[in-house]
Parts: sequence; structure tokens; C-alpha cells
Amino acid sequence: MFGKRYTQQLVERSAENATDRRRFLKAAGAAGLGVAGAGALGTALSLGLGSAGATSQYPEQNAQDAAASDAAVLNFALNLEYLEANLYSFAVYGYGLNEKYVNGVGNLGKVSGGHAVKFKSEHTKQIVQEIAGDEVAHVTFLRKALDKAAVAQPEIDFQNSFTAAMQAAGVIKEGQTFDPFASENNFLLAAFLFEDVGVSAYKGAAPLVNNKTFLDAAAGILAVEAYHAGIVRGQLFERGLGDITNKISDARDSLDGKADDDEGVLKDGKANLVPADANGIAFGRSADRVLNIAYLNPDKVSSGGFYPRGLNGDIATSGAKE
Repeated sequence: MFGKRYTQQLVERSAENATDRRRFLKAAGAAGLGVAGAGALGTALSLGLGSAGATSQYPEQNAQDAAASDAAVLNFALNLEYLEANLYSFAVYGYGLNEKYVNGVGNLGKVSGGHAVKFKSEHTKQIVQEIAGDEVAHVTFLRKALDKAAVAQPEIDFQNSFTAAMQAAGVIKEGQTFDPFASENNFLLAAFLFEDVGVSAYKGAAPLVNNKTFLDAAAGILAVEAYHAGIVRGQLFERGLGDITNKISDARDSLDGKADDDEGVLKDGKANLVPADANGIAFGRSADRVLNIAYLNPDKVSSGGFYPRGLNGDIATSGAKE
């Protein structure tokens, strides 16, 4: 989720210090300093007063720059969590995020195309309801960590974007529409489109994060997103929708560069519920490649697809076509 070009400098200059710990302790509900409120202690650190009196490796960096860098990383995650939280909330409750969870820095956008799913299976409804709770919790967690630096919810389009994505994947024909909330099967296919992307996004961050506090927070969310993806993949396999997931997988692969890592829930006609390599390791995507999928565009752009006006924050441009 935290592409190299945006976070390499952040990670390299990030020390395991009290400021970092307090930022995430506050997000968890404990007392401490948030990203936006790191002022005084951050200034001290920039002057060389690091953890346990250690000298800062980057004395020229001021507290504002440090906060902005941290905020860029977390706000990118928040933009994606806004989408998932709204997707699941609409499916279960018929409405999106509460107003108190969407205001912030940047342009506040509405969500178009969402409505409740008429679940036939109580089992499936309970699954989606639990995931909805997790996704809303991710939003509140990140917003607390960011404090006043949290970006607003960007404009999100479920109505036109899913139709475009499913047409591109060959799931529906040109001229047809795809409503992700029209049925249980439609919703699970829509969830599949994003759950796998979320897992690969957090996985893409792992090699870049040296700071234990950052890594712990990212790993925790990654684990939950992986649970979600596995549940959705299992549901789709049981319902005999593996062929369709393979089409969606191929479409994602066509957007995010040369690599052919993405996998549906069928391989050689058999279950492929865990998309891992020969070593049993999942693949990762950088932020710009995640945005190629979110914008439904293989080129370098800053808006489109599920985010008609782009993301709020510094990380908002997809990767250039290779």
C-alpha cells in the first residue's frame, strides 16, 4: 500500500522512538501524540533529541515534514478503507459511513450507487456484517492516528465503475450494467475485486517498513484483510463462480503492469483459495499499481474509475504504462 517512491525516504529516516509509538497508541485509544499533534516532541527530535538521547540521523528535517510524510502513508490507506467500509456498510445497512467518519482535509465526496443487498442467506449476511464492522474500525483507527491531518472521504462511484470493470473483464457484455448490490453473488464478486487488492497493497509495504511500530500496525490490518479475502474467495468457490473470478483476476493483471501474479479462485479446474507462490508467499503491489486498478486505467492518471475525482492526499497518482 505504501509505494516505494512515497515511503522509502520516510522509512529510512524513521527511528523507533516515542513519537512513533504514541501516534499508534492514540489510534488504539490510549493517551499520546497523534501524527498531526507531534509538534513539540517532533521538533525536539528534529534537533537531535531522539529516543534515549540518540542523535537524529536527519537533523535538518523539521516536525512538519515528518508529520506530512507519516500522514501521506496513512492517508493513502484511509482513502482505500473509505471505499471498502462504504461498500460493506451499504450492503448490510443500506447506507454508508456516518458523517462523523468522513470529514477532513481535501474535497469531501459522496458515494453513488450504494444500496442494501437483499440477502437470501443469513449465513452470508452475517459474514458481510462482520466484515463491515472491521472496515469501519479501520477507518476510525486511521482517522485517530492522523488526527487533524486525516483526509476527507473522496468521491466514490459504485454505480458506473463496477459496470466498467465487469465489462472490461468480460463478465458482462457492452451495454449491460452490473449492480454490485443486486444479489449476493454480485456483491461477493464486487468484494473479490477489492479484497485481493487490499491484501497485495499491505503486503507491498512490508519490505519497506523498518520501524517496528509502523510494521506492527500494517501487519495487523493486513492479517484482517487477508481473512476477509479468504472468506470471500471461499464463498465464491462454493457457489461455483470460480470462472468469473478468473476473468476479474485477468482484468486486474491487465491494469497493474507487466507482472502476472494475480490469481482467481480456480487453477487447472481446482480450488485456488490462497493465491501464493511456490513458497506459499503472497505477492504485493506498490501504491501506484493499486491505483491503476482503483482508477481502472493502466496509464499514469490521478483520477477515474472508483474515484472519479481522485484520492485526497499526497499519494494519488497511478503508475505509468510499461
